[in-house]
Amino acid sequence: MDNFEEYIRQGEPNKAEKAKVWKTAIGLQQVDGLKPSEYLIATAKQNIDGDLTIEEVKQRIDSYYKQHPVINDESRTEEADKVSARIAEMLNERTFTFSPAEYLTIHRRLFQDIYNHAGKIRNYNITKQEWVLNGETVLYAGAESLKATLEYDFQQEKQFSYKGLSQQEIIEHITRFISYLWQIHIFGEGNTRTTAIFLIKYLHKLGFKEVNNDLFAEHSWYFRNALVRANYEDLSKDIHKTDEYLIRFLLNLLLKENYLLKNREMHIHYVSPANDTVKTENDTVKSENDTVFYLIKQNNKITTTEISERLKMSLSTAKRKIKELKDSGKIERTGSDKTGLWNIIEK
Repeated sequence: MDNFEEYIRQGEPNKAEKAKVWKTAIGLQQVDGLKPSEYLIATAKQNIDGDLTIEEVKQRIDSYYKQHPVINDESRTEEADKVSARIAEMLNERTFTFSPAEYLTIHRRLFQDIYNHAGKIRNYNITKQEWVLNGETVLYAGAESLKATLEYDFQQEKQFSYKGLSQQEIIEHITRFISYLWQIHIFGEGNTRTTAIFLIKYLHKLGFKEVNNDLFAEHSWYFRNALVRANYEDLSKDIHKTDEYLIRFLLNLLLKENYLLKNREMHIHYVSPANDTVKTENDTVKSENDTVFYLIKQNNKITTTEISERLKMSLSTAKRKIKELKDSGKIERTGSDKTGLWNIIEK
């Protein structure tokens, strides 16, 4: 990814924007363990410099692989190159329709001539062994119900109103929608890359113009693992579905929070080291005195705004941490937000 940092540092708006798009396009290949070729990198730079249009980039990539056919391409470099160029093209377009047809079209455009099922709903059931689940699989929607399930989820989202919600609540709802959409797994392959592009374009439609796409460039594997954890549970082993990792990703993506995104923490058998107290770059717990819970114990009249100021964290982060304390049964609120009191629940 360092190949494009020079353009971003130079600060020329047009070139910097193109470089960010290419970083995202290439970074997203990591969700399937793919790595584009040096030829693609060099051709992308020509596009950033203005020497080639995106259409010319696509033509060159197609021509290159016609002249240099790859036999038994286990690394799937040709796929990575072609899909990267197509993602760059789509992210530069200012078009979008919120519909199942758009979702299918994104997949078709990404994988045409790569998969014979590009843009088509799968007609077979699937399982996928996941590292983060220690080899287990998420239960995906059955082939017979895919179309109906997809249409239902889109209809529910269309009818949903974001009016009156806080930024935190908006992000939590988007998290649930995109998690459900991914879990349907309507495509046999390329599901996560398609969902990521759809999400980026949907966020733009919702008015989030300053989406930090670097997150997809640098943490696309985290994004996929977070989707997995949001859709897996095994109550016999006390493993529960959790949106927390996906919410962290979206908080960084949209609100420029600084959560450290570590894949190992999502593993179902991960045990946090006793001294592993760093949660975020702007919320470092050095001692008990630095926690939200400690401040509430010391002053049961403290407000959320005062907590965010004392701990140098954003207001949305403070609200989320308070909600976590409430949900875990450690605190409760008596009275209004302005004049009420915090009660510590002793266990």
